[in-house]
Amino acid sequence: MKKVIKIAALSLLGLTLSVAHADENAIRQALTKSMPSVKVGSVKPSEISGLYEVTVGGNIFYVSDDGKYLVQGHLVDVAARVDLTEEKLSGVRKQAIEKLGLDKMIVFKPKESKYTVSIFTDIDCGYCRKLHSEIDQYMAQGITIQYLFFPRAGKGSDSYHKAVSVWCADDRKAALTAAKKGDTPPAKTCVNPIDEHMQLAEDFEVKGTPMIVTEKGNIFPGYLPAKQLAEALADEKGQK
Repeated sequence: MKKVIKIAALSLLGLTLSVAHADENAIRQALTKSMPSVKVGSVKPSEISGLYEVTVGGNIFYVSDDGKYLVQGHLVDVAARVDLTEEKLSGVRKQAIEKLGLDKMIVFKPKESKYTVSIFTDIDCGYCRKLHSEIDQYMAQGITIQYLFFPRAGKGSDSYHKAVSVWCADDRKAALTAAKKGDTPPAKTCVNPIDEHMQLAEDFEVKGTPMIVTEKGNIFPGYLPAKQLAEALADEKGQK
């Protein structure tokens, strides 16, 4: 009798997996057909029956199991008061930044690093300049800063060309510091990751700069003084 029950359970599990796989394929095919330019990442069941969680770049959407309906927004566990989507988005952001790689960022690292943040910055942004003018304070708090460029005026703007010139400079860190002080960097071009930075910013729905992304993929929008940022990062790590 136990053997029969076990076989039935395994058969049911296999059927469930087959249905889930079929739904995933249906969703992928439907999205590819309706939005051919969109690169679909993972597709998996969400916490709501009949609704699938789909990652696209740094975003998460919810799609019906036939791929016909797409829902844009955050899924919240009302009882637990937890934003389930934001929790998963942090993981998506973390993976996206890791995939980009350190060789495509300008990194300022203290002698003893306790924390690491990735910051989307615009050379001509006032608060971005204020943050960078205090770079020694962030270093003193043990915060490694990984810069990515997000020229808010868009591709082809003065800010965009400055970002490219800084990246192509012989000493990127010195060129960035000078540009943040208001100096116009000597015009240079080379193979650069600025467009990748901007695409990532779009995926993360960056609205302004600076935007700080923590090691865990959480977001702090806007400028934070070094001490306040260090406290927030310590809280994130559960050190306080």
